[in-house]
Amino acid sequence: MNNKAMILAAGLGKRLRPVTDTIPKALVEVGGRTLLEMAIIHLASSGVKEIIINVHHFAGQIIEYLEKKKNFGLDVTISDESDQLLDTGGGMKKAAWFFEKGEPFIVRNVDVISDLDLKTMMDHHLQSGAIATLAVRRRETSRYFLFDPDHRTASVAMAPD
Repeated sequence: MNNKAMILAAGLGKRLRPVTDTIPKALVEVGGRTLLEMAIIHLASSGVKEIIINVHHFAGQIIEYLEKKKNFGLDVTISDESDQLLDTGGGMKKAAWFFEKGEPFIVRNVDVISDLDLKTMMDHHLQSGAIATLAVRRRETSRYFLFDPDHRTASVAMAPD
């Protein structure tokens, strides 16, 4: 498995207010551990050694936390979006230099708690020859992924009212 990943942690955490009025969502604790710690440990347990984390909302708190935790023993790089929140695509574009070898990598949201087997997912991705592989969950939403019969192309559709 490739050993690089990106954690998307720049968001404002609006759905977690008022907690995120004073801390970034990456540092919100669930069961005594921060969302960021859970994301890093999940990636590390799958063989990831190098992580880039985009930051914006209370960026300094995240940087200080990582320094205090000695980056959890990994090679951690910060992609600072303090000047402007770039959203998912912009954040990935700014961090593209980190993945310049063109090898597959994992992108993970900091606020998703999961025990998904990332190694198996990456193995499947490599065998499939796909450009990208997404982990999705069936749930009620206002937007749905629609796949072609071969599950090779996806589009987004709005749910009917």
